[in-house]
Amino acid sequence: MHPPLTLHRHPMCAEIIEQFQQCHLDHPIGKFFGKCTDLKVKLDRCFRAEKAVKRKANFEESKKLKERLQAYKKETAETIQ
Repeated sequence: MHPPLTLHRHPMCAEIIEQFQQCHLDHPIGKFFGKCTDLKVKLDRCFRAEKAVKRKANFEESKKLKERLQAYKKETAETIQ
């Protein structure tokens, strides 16, 4: 199972999504018998890679926020004393 194939949500995989959707249009019966399986595998790999990139970006953002929070805590602790 894959997420909804919306091009604006998956810009890294847009080309493969279009190929996959075209394959389904070209082979309405064959899609049930593995005609588009190779594109499905490529699509799954692309989604995994895209998710890894997003995960890394989110982790970096969380590190920045954590550093800002620590600095704020330290600053407020110093002003109280």
